[in-house]
Amino acid sequence: MLRILSVLAGIVAALLLLKTTATGQNGFVFVREAVLETRKVVWPSRKETVQTTLAVFGLVIVMAAFLWVVDIGFMWAVKHLMGRGA
Repeated sequence: MLRILSVLAGIVAALLLLKTTATGQNGFVFVREAVLETRKVVWPSRKETVQTTLAVFGLVIVMAAFLWVVDIGFMWAVKHLMGRGA
């Protein structure tokens, strides 16, 4: 318990010290502005999220199949070039 309290006290002391420096003040302003910008974001609806996720999964499956076919083709070509083909 004492360790946790000492870590928390150290974090508070670091934040207070950071607040007094120019770099720290710039950092706090940046975080404040980032939070304000996050509130302005128009988040997608559940339907849009599901549709986008399904589109990504579909594309991943198509690309995996394509790369599998290309890999098999290269494997066949290398076997024949090395004289090990049937």
